[in-house]
Amino acid sequence: MPYSHTVLSQWQNFVKQIGTELNEDSAGVAIDGKSLDLSIVVAVARHGTPVHLTDEALRIMQHSINVVQRALEEGKVVYGVNTGFGGSADTRILEMDNIQSTVVQELQCGILSMPATLNDRCSPAALPLSHESTCMPESWVRAAMLLRVNSLACGFSGVRPVLVQSILHLLEKDIIPQVPLRGSISASGDLMPLSYIAGAIQGSPNIRVWTGVRGQRVTVTADIALRDASLPPVVLHPKEGLAIVNGTAVSTGVAALAMQDANFLAVLSQVLTGMSVEALLGSKESFDPLFAQVRPHLGQIEAARNIYSFLAESRLVKSADIEPNEGLLYQDRYSIRTASQWIGPVLEDFQLAYQQILTECNSVTDNPLVDTRELTGRVLNGGNFQARAITSAMEKTRQGMQTIGQMLFTQCTELMNPRLSQGLPPNLAADDPSSSWLLKPVDILTAALQSELGFLSSSAGSHVQPAEMGNQALNSLALISARYTHTALEVLSQLAAAHLLSLCQALDLRALHQSFLEAFEPLLKNAITELFNIPTQNNKERKVNRDVFWHAIWIKTKKLLNETVSIETNIRFHVIFKALQPLLLDAYSTDSAAFSSQNFVSKLQDWTQFNAGKTMECYVISRRAYFDNPDASPLLGVAASHMYKFVRQTLGVPFLRREIIFGSEKTGGKCATVGECVSIIYASIRDGRLFTPVMECLSRVHMES
Repeated sequence: MPYSHTVLSQWQNFVKQIGTELNEDSAGVAIDGKSLDLSIVVAVARHGTPVHLTDEALRIMQHSINVVQRALEEGKVVYGVNTGFGGSADTRILEMDNIQSTVVQELQCGILSMPATLNDRCSPAALPLSHESTCMPESWVRAAMLLRVNSLACGFSGVRPVLVQSILHLLEKDIIPQVPLRGSISASGDLMPLSYIAGAIQGSPNIRVWTGVRGQRVTVTADIALRDASLPPVVLHPKEGLAIVNGTAVSTGVAALAMQDANFLAVLSQVLTGMSVEALLGSKESFDPLFAQVRPHLGQIEAARNIYSFLAESRLVKSADIEPNEGLLYQDRYSIRTASQWIGPVLEDFQLAYQQILTECNSVTDNPLVDTRELTGRVLNGGNFQARAITSAMEKTRQGMQTIGQMLFTQCTELMNPRLSQGLPPNLAADDPSSSWLLKPVDILTAALQSELGFLSSSAGSHVQPAEMGNQALNSLALISARYTHTALEVLSQLAAAHLLSLCQALDLRALHQSFLEAFEPLLKNAITELFNIPTQNNKERKVNRDVFWHAIWIKTKKLLNETVSIETNIRFHVIFKALQPLLLDAYSTDSAAFSSQNFVSKLQDWTQFNAGKTMECYVISRRAYFDNPDASPLLGVAASHMYKFVRQTLGVPFLRREIIFGSEKTGGKCATVGECVSIIYASIRDGRLFTPVMECLSRVHMES
């Protein structure tokens, strides 16, 4: 399945699952151990979509219990039931009644911040050094609970259905244990984090849980939460404690949540690239299907097709036929011209990472496994808990995000630099360059963010240390890798938000410039016609072709407008009209009478002075009119228009200029700082609102293909 189709289908299923949350008659998601996808994980973890076990799952779980019980009755050794654990498996256990509770409790060794009092501090005035939490977000824990249920529901773990249902009851009642952020090496699964889930269903007074309605959550101990919810605590039977804690559910759940957002950011990067092509007056030619046909990497094919379609109906993309004397960059710079070749390998890596995580979501990852397929059944020891597949997926994802970030960063820096942007003012300031350096701090911000992304792209899985008496000498560090992938997601989301703000600003500036050109062109044409009687009548052979002459003047003027964006308005147009004088003199040098006339030279100087002032007045009026009613959408391609309207109308982030920022600062309104504007867009990425227009853009491409 093509990557874009995978992402789009996941989005559509996610929207469908969110709808079941609002439908009281819906039974929610059926858990059978083999049918989860990432959209369901996100819907349950972040939005509370209900879940339930299938009848078949209940049946096969009961069968696996019988196999374990028979093995014990026959006096067989069953790891983790009548043996010690890990490197201590050489011991044999005679009293098995409490061993499962013991191992669960002893695994609860993670660090959680304790409420501090002034007396606990070295100084009464001491402030904390960090606001970083020591416990996982609730959504991560919910994802882990769902995946542990899904794995146990496969019937290869030897646990009672009541145990699995008790975890589902916690999800249903939104009673979520506080799980330490650190402490797992994801080797024998995520032992320590999962022990807190096991402690919660036992009603342990040592485990704290979140409870209460969303927005008013409180923390209480697990015993109180179960009592208030009328849920009985679970007493663990043989193998059940080990079955809960010995699996990859935490690292896989955290990875699944990261992968979903990484996929959406990959699509967003293609939309932003299309917008960058328009903002930089680039060409669609770079995304012509021929390039991918002769270099048929699947990712490149998809990226080129998507971006090419996003640019449909754009009035800003340049024509392939550029005149040799226009002085324009004949081909785009690499940040947009090679975008499909740059993004393509990332899409291929993300597709593989998605498949790895999807497989792990529907896998049995504990040890030992109980095989119920034979008549008498078997208990097998192995290593499905080794989460290296998740590490592999997360390393690719983080490195891919760094690659995407590098592209967005270079595109954004080109927008800011008037020597590279083909006529955009420095720092994308709508006001005069001496009175505003509007997005210069954003240029610095994006450099900081991309530098951090580069650091975060480093491998986590290469830092393995032997653990647990040397028994776990190989360990995947999957949860560590997944955690840092979420950090990278935050950083890339901030970078994308800053770039989107800059793009919308740049597109408004293009529209403002276009409105000025429409007013200025007839003004300049009339001025030249009135000053110089085109063509001269002295000699038919020396006639100046009116159209050719005007075209040359207009092309030169537009080039000068691009080259003078860093000059103050009250000086800029004098510079432009003076620069036009050689072209005018050259055109009329054939008319010796006119050219040698002192009256002509004086008239030319007066003409320059007068029309520079008149043009400045035209520019100020055009700028004021656009400030009063900014709307770049008529010039934009289908995707850029959709995103521009979302930012301007839905999010309410305006076309920025000094009067907006300082006006908001005085009135306490929205967007009193550039940072606040970026933050609004960033929030819409993190809570998923921005992905709606992004996926609508992608959906349009697929409907056309």
